[in-house]
Amino acid sequence: MKGAEGKILRCAIYTRVSTDAGLEQDFNSLDAQREASEAYIKSQAHEGWRLIRTGYDDGGFSGGSLDRPSLQRLLGDIKARLIDVVLVYKVDRLTRSLADFAKLVELFDAHGVSFVSVTQAFNTTSSMGRLTLNVLLSFAQFEREVTGERIRDKVAASKKKGIWMGGNVPLGYRVEDRKLLVNPDEAATVRMLFERYLKLGSIPALLTELNDKGVRTRVRQTAKGRTGGVPFTAGPLSYLLNNRIFLGEIVHKGQVYPGEHEAILDRSLFEAVQAKLAENRHAHRRAAEASDALLAGRIFDDRGNTMTPTYSRKGRQRYRYYVSRAFTQGRKVQVGTVHRVPAPDVEAEVINAVRTAGVEPNTDLDDRALLKSIQRATVERGQIKIELSLENGTSSLLRVPWSPKPGKIKRTITLPHADPTKDQRPIRVERRDALLRAVAQGRLWLKELISGTVKDTAAIAAREDRSQRSVQMMISLAFVAPDIIEAAVSGTLPRGIGLTRLMNLPPLWTQQRRQLGLRS
Repeated sequence: MKGAEGKILRCAIYTRVSTDAGLEQDFNSLDAQREASEAYIKSQAHEGWRLIRTGYDDGGFSGGSLDRPSLQRLLGDIKARLIDVVLVYKVDRLTRSLADFAKLVELFDAHGVSFVSVTQAFNTTSSMGRLTLNVLLSFAQFEREVTGERIRDKVAASKKKGIWMGGNVPLGYRVEDRKLLVNPDEAATVRMLFERYLKLGSIPALLTELNDKGVRTRVRQTAKGRTGGVPFTAGPLSYLLNNRIFLGEIVHKGQVYPGEHEAILDRSLFEAVQAKLAENRHAHRRAAEASDALLAGRIFDDRGNTMTPTYSRKGRQRYRYYVSRAFTQGRKVQVGTVHRVPAPDVEAEVINAVRTAGVEPNTDLDDRALLKSIQRATVERGQIKIELSLENGTSSLLRVPWSPKPGKIKRTITLPHADPTKDQRPIRVERRDALLRAVAQGRLWLKELISGTVKDTAAIAAREDRSQRSVQMMISLAFVAPDIIEAAVSGTLPRGIGLTRLMNLPPLWTQQRRQLGLRS
């Protein structure tokens, strides 16, 4: 920790508290941490320690994550090499995660930054200091996990007693003294939604009617401002129609308990809606099994949106696709990196991957039966992740490299003319074919001369009923630079270069390109 003689060590103080309670006070926990750290820096002034006045204070942020604004700003300054020493009041102020702590220490070491805990007098410049810090972090992480278990147990016990434990307030209710009370106007809207679904028989039909009538979601006030007041969508509406809280009940991990709050719906209406929802689910599943979309219900984009089967027609040809539901519903900001994929290509990739991996012992199964082992196929940019459920009760994950085929192959001129004013269109197909046939012929005659199959070009001319000069010109094509021939094969040679211009070129390839006006 001792700097070289005369060297100044720039010290940054990081402070954090988990809650924002008390931060409005003139002297709060963050101030106390900073004061103790500043005193420690003053005690090391003879070693060249100097305080950076930039504050790195995170009030109301958990130590279980690195996603904290001031911490990220601190790490940015470390990467910019603006800091030599980082001080915290206690180690758990920096992080409570052992894995995150290891990442931070690695970052500190990479940029020559020392880490000091003021009240524990540790630093990371020695192996013993690292060991002690890791032990402390292990206890901090243990404390965090125990606290989490205690909170979960408290939530479970409270819900068993029917106590509402917070979250978004359900439509039809308001909160007073942490209890749900019925909001009469919204309760009427909830009853209307259940009754109209039972009458119309499907969520899409109900969505259409709600949109036509201008029915919107509740407007809520959050810390970030007002939200809601938008048209209903299928997901939230389906969740609302399945929510047993409207019966005056509380659900916790599949168990239903009588709630303290008043019911909004009659049980007969709620159960009738559940029966209709189940009937529609079964009908949808039967339709999916009967369709040619093998991955229907099992394929998702990388934002978790279901990809639904669809198709288009061009003449008599039918083209099948899977499209992200978020895209079809106009929620483009929620769409994954790939929003539409050709169904036959993806199905073939998935089926081939499952067969190749050998996870299904019965290789005689048809495609549809084989795909029943697939729990989920997630399409990402560059790959497909396939989650499988095996017969022995275990699971497996396959990753298949994949990218959609380009809809249209773009041809570019790889060897443009040096003069930008000249025609930049590619060589004509018929001229390219004639050129390639001539090159092949010239190479064949050259091979005959080298092997001694023919005596000279005069013999070839007599055999082919051509002039000796035309034979010699054709043979000169065998010495054209390979990249020029490759451009001719791929059709990217510029228009204007044909058989005549490639005959009798200089022997050096650089001179050939220069004579043809091509870029090296």
